[in-house]
Amino acid sequence: MAPVRSYTNWNSRSTDYEKQIEPYRKYFFICEGANTETWYFRKLIDIRKSLNIHPLIDIRLLEKTEEDKDISFPRKLIAFAESQKKNPEISFDEERDKMVIVFDADIFEEKVQDYDDVVALGEKNNILAVSNPPFELFLLLHFEHAYEEDVKTNEKVGNQTFIYKLLLARTGINPKKNSEIGELAKKVEVAIEQEKKINEDIHVCKGKVTCNIGKIIEEIRNDSIE
Repeated sequence: MAPVRSYTNWNSRSTDYEKQIEPYRKYFFICEGANTETWYFRKLIDIRKSLNIHPLIDIRLLEKTEEDKDISFPRKLIAFAESQKKNPEISFDEERDKMVIVFDADIFEEKVQDYDDVVALGEKNNILAVSNPPFELFLLLHFEHAYEEDVKTNEKVGNQTFIYKLLLARTGINPKKNSEIGELAKKVEVAIEQEKKINEDIHVCKGKVTCNIGKIIEEIRNDSIE
């Protein structure tokens, strides 16, 4: 098994004399993409305290390395996530911790036909964070009125180039090559509210502009660890 990088800023201490506290629950994110999603979730983790997440809840990004780096097909991503639960380096607690698997559903619009089977497989033991078209849709929702001005008037499900151009027009940034795209995480509150205007039910995703990433982030914020 190739090593995996775990990114977190859990319990950052100002001095070495402060007591180390272990989280009650950890949310591990594993993403299809190697760049855009990584930059975004790293920034989200950096600002976790400002999101009013329970102090005993940690968010961690698991970054694929070496021969695992290019794993992206959802079914393989789910298998990879399951294998990492047994990785002693990340100390995954089966009873408390959660694995969140982030992937795009646009490939299921034409090329792949087993979307329902993949979702059923993934949801057995994990949380699925899905966007259709790709993750750039969620990034676009970080702008006020993006739904009314961009998504609602230009709905073209499954068109990656289309959604990429809309985001580029908003940011002037190539989201696959510029880490500054991660700074959008600072406006995640906007994205959570904008996302509620589109379909958030990943079970009826085909043919619909869909995203539930903001919903999951909101659920993590509302987790009272009871």
